[in-house]
Amino acid sequence: MANLFTRLLEERPYLLADGALGTNLFLVGLQTGDAPELWNIDQPQKIADLAQQFIDAGSDILLTNSFGGTRYRLKLHQAQDRVQELNVASAQILKNLAKQSDRDIVVAGSMGPTGEILEPAGTLTYQEAYDAFEEQAHALKEGGADVLWIETISDATEAKAAYEAAATTGLPVVYTMSIDTNGRTMMGVTPNDLIALDSQLSTPASACGTNCGIGASEVVAAILNMRAAADKLQTQPVLVAKANCGIPEYVDGKIVYSGTPELMADYARLVLDAGAKIIGGCCGTTPAHIKVMHDALKDYTPQAVPEMETIEKVLGPVTTGAKAQLAGDLSVSGGSLSGGARERRTRRSRK
Repeated sequence: MANLFTRLLEERPYLLADGALGTNLFLVGLQTGDAPELWNIDQPQKIADLAQQFIDAGSDILLTNSFGGTRYRLKLHQAQDRVQELNVASAQILKNLAKQSDRDIVVAGSMGPTGEILEPAGTLTYQEAYDAFEEQAHALKEGGADVLWIETISDATEAKAAYEAAATTGLPVVYTMSIDTNGRTMMGVTPNDLIALDSQLSTPASACGTNCGIGASEVVAAILNMRAAADKLQTQPVLVAKANCGIPEYVDGKIVYSGTPELMADYARLVLDAGAKIIGGCCGTTPAHIKVMHDALKDYTPQAVPEMETIEKVLGPVTTGAKAQLAGDLSVSGGSLSGGARERRTRRSRK
């Protein structure tokens, strides 16, 4: 029987993913520093309730509550021996909801970064990273995941280790990286590098793209750059876009996202025109945002590829680095750590 994820990719013009997990769990009691993955056992109904809200809003793809599910992230919470239990449970919660739904719902096994820095810059070896990702990937498959979804990676070597480990399950694999430092990841990977990585893998990814970052405008620009890179390499990857809901800002000691539902609706249309086929939201994106995005795309007739001027007018500014890449100049420095990258580090510590 054909895999649900790959079948829907072939049948539909786009797929709508879900929104933020951490942001929404904080609204129902998760505390800063807590491991969301523990809630798969301790508070499974809250995980299921949030997922159901995304289903009701129109999401076709749900990511499991397993972003920090490797032994390295769980070690921060003395749960490194619970990788199997927590990841299996994360997929089972969503699989049960999918079975009850009257439409097709894809369960995507979320695999976030280890939180460690790989050699030579750090101490974690490629094999150690691979082993940790492989352990998590097989647990997610056992729980019922339809696809393995590597997300928010900043380092190309770690992305490769995660992909190759996930591929051993036989499931489709998606990888996304966070473009959050002047058109690059925190570790310097450009959209061009991200697309080129696909040719270095043992098998082509089912999809690749970007998530999180510093706002919707930068994600649309990254998709444009990925599309241009793919054209040069004469490839046609399925592109993924999961943008933060606006720009993260600290207000009264809390992170607040500036994006309105209307902005996310505009983003959904523009990023579809830019070339993304899987569209969703990341930090700050609630079921209400996803519902508006669903409605915006439902009867939308795709338009011409958007110009940078249009992207900035509708969604906000784009960094100099992203613009330079689109113009063919890859020499522009990544610059200082952006607000998005700072938020990414904060989110990693929370997750």
